Amino acid sequence: MNKTPTRLAMALAVSLTLAASVAHAAGPMAQAPARPASDVTRIAMPSKQVAPAFKRKKVRLVTDETAGTIIIDTNNKYLYYVEGNNRATRYGVGVGRDGFGWSGVVKIGRKSEWPDWRPPKEMIAREARKGHKIPAFQEGGIDNPLGARAMYLYKGGQDTIFRIHGTNQPWTIGLNMSSGCIRMMNADVEHLYARAPIGTKVIVVGPGNRQGKVAFEDRGVDILRNLFGGG
Repeated sequence: MNKTPTRLAMALAVSLTLAASVAHAAGPMAQAPARPASDVTRIAMPSKQVAPAFKRKKVRLVTDETAGTIIIDTNNKYLYYVEGNNRATRYGVGVGRDGFGWSGVVKIGRKSEWPDWRPPKEMIAREARKGHKIPAFQEGGIDNPLGARAMYLYKGGQDTIFRIHGTNQPWTIGLNMSSGCIRMMNADVEHLYARAPIGTKVIVVGPGNRQGKVAFEDRGVDILRNLFGGG
């Protein structure tokens, strides 16, 4: 009687048992340790549905700020472009996460289409501590975190390091996700970019109330203008 097949079967069974034991023992060690999520995504993410509340709309806005002023309400995640006569265009935005919110009155000091990205050294170091390596420079393009347009915010002639910019993470609109910059969907930032020249006054209403006294009241969607257009 040939016992070779039986011996082979037994040897195979022992091997599989040993392999299973090793895999079970190594399982927990083989899993990579969890790392905090980064607020920077360098690769463009597939578009996800943005909540209807944060879609661009023409609204009735009561304010004493002059036409051409930008008001950013970081609490409600809205950016208003004041048009005068109690009218404004309202855009949904993403704002600074906890600890990165700010307020103040600034101006658009520089503008760029498909801007390069040069993250601050503080951001590079902060991301490195979380195990995320980001570059000191990234050329503009679809995968760039600044998106299609950037408007650089200045105070007293100095760059604040904060920007109004597009994003390759459209799903973050309406959330507290950034390191202090104001994120917009690419189509929206292109729309605003064409309307807001260098020198535009930008009022950021947020933590610390450093924007001072600013009065504005959003009275909701201007139905007729949204349906039929017009100034």
